[in-house]
Amino acid sequence: MAEFDIEAFKKRFRDRAVAVRERGIPPIEGEARRMFIASAEQDFIDYSLIGDAAWSIEEGMLVLRLPLGDGEDG
Repeated sequence: MAEFDIEAFKKRFRDRAVAVRERGIPPIEGEARRMFIASAEQDFIDYSLIGDAAWSIEEGMLVLRLPLGDGEDG
């Protein structure tokens, strides 16, 4: 297996987040349009979280730490 490059992995997710943010909306209307926009917003959040995660290797596992709030409650 090839060596895993976590920084390249995270960069791919950051690049995907930018691509989602910059892509246009196809010519769809009504509920399909609302669903497309909601999906794009969720994709952006997901890709951004992974792209910005802190990481470590613990017991042979890649551990990603994602900030989920202001840090005061957990």
